[in-house]
Amino acid sequence: MINEQIRDKEVRLVGEDGEQLGVMSSRDAQKLAEEAGLDLVKIAPGAKPPVCKIVDYGKFKYEQTRKDKEAKKKQKTIDIKEIRMSPNIDTNDLNTKVNAARKFLQKGDKVKVTLRFRGREMAHMHASKHILDEFAESLADCAVIEKPAKVEGRCMAMFLTEKRS
Repeated sequence: MINEQIRDKEVRLVGEDGEQLGVMSSRDAQKLAEEAGLDLVKIAPGAKPPVCKIVDYGKFKYEQTRKDKEAKKKQKTIDIKEIRMSPNIDTNDLNTKVNAARKFLQKGDKVKVTLRFRGREMAHMHASKHILDEFAESLADCAVIEKPAKVEGRCMAMFLTEKRS
């Protein structure tokens, strides 16, 4: 909120160079801002009384968007990588999948390990749970199970994340 949009009876006013001007009515604060040729901007609306500052609104808005962009650059996005297997996977193939998952985890991504069942394999779903358990056990040095194995339709899925030390 800026200038006439501020309807509070009293506000805590901060000057253009950051000094505290004390608590005063919003009209008086507005007059001080006009005398300085600047805008009255409400910075902290949740405070009691609300905090307003005398600033150039265009410059204030520009600085705020710059800070937001800088904060966004420093964020790290976490992707979910999926590794699909079938219940009749061989040990060497399983080791290859484990190595791929290890690379994903070292990059900081989460890994969804999916065991896909087709046809008659659906009848023996729970007998194949040991494959996911072996997978998690072989990655126990660098990963921890975020969500345990759960049946979702024709698939059994488990989520792994990087172990925090």
